[in-house]
Amino acid sequence: MKNSLSASLADCQNQRDHRKIKIHRVGVKGLRYPIEVRDKNFESQHTVATVSLLVDLPHHFKGTHMSRFVEVLNAHGRMVHVCNVFSIVHELQKKLHAETAHVIMEFPYFIEKIAPVTGSKGLVDYQVRFEAAAYLDETDFVMWVTVPVTTLCPCSKAISDRGAHNQRGYVSVAIRFVQTIWIEDVIEMVEASASSPIYSLLKRPDEKYVTELAFDNPVFVEDLVRNVALRLNANQDILWYRVEAENMESIHNHAAYACVEKELET
Repeated sequence: MKNSLSASLADCQNQRDHRKIKIHRVGVKGLRYPIEVRDKNFESQHTVATVSLLVDLPHHFKGTHMSRFVEVLNAHGRMVHVCNVFSIVHELQKKLHAETAHVIMEFPYFIEKIAPVTGSKGLVDYQVRFEAAAYLDETDFVMWVTVPVTTLCPCSKAISDRGAHNQRGYVSVAIRFVQTIWIEDVIEMVEASASSPIYSLLKRPDEKYVTELAFDNPVFVEDLVRNVALRLNANQDILWYRVEAENMESIHNHAAYACVEKELET
């Protein structure tokens, strides 16, 4: 009954288009979907992703079939990691007769942080994005991790008689790699490059510790991206990276920004 009903309905997407303009990306964005991500310490973690599913559209087709994107995602299941995300990409190519396909998943990832003195425990969220793509038979994967940190200004410390201004900074690291790089390992590299890590729960002894730690480790935004780059360079499994840092200045109404990128070797 369903097949006969579908056959009797007009399929406008399959009509020919005569403008001869190829569309490079078309599909669905902003789709919220529960996923399960591999966790270094606890095997897996449940979270909710905002998903984009996109393909190319040849110039002679009027439109794509939007429902098929959601069908592919729902048929895949909830477990997502670097390897199996490509099954979604290839299924999009097949089901939508596309040369290229893109899957973008952005989600909060939680890590339990232990306060440095009292040992108080609290969860800190980090923003993670998976970008998987297929171009005919070639595939590409980029992982983005955004890490909040504390930075303290070296210049302010050098010229001030009392204290120095500090601020929360955000470091976004995008990487391509040979072997899987854990989200936790990227976060650790970034936090080690800053003046101090960020915590969700600090008692007074912890606050004293992290404040003094930041004062003893001042970094400009330029220092921050270079410190992260040095650690990424030491990992032979990383093929390419882009490091962006933005400090939300506490004494200005603007942010300080820096970026460093390693070229992808061919």
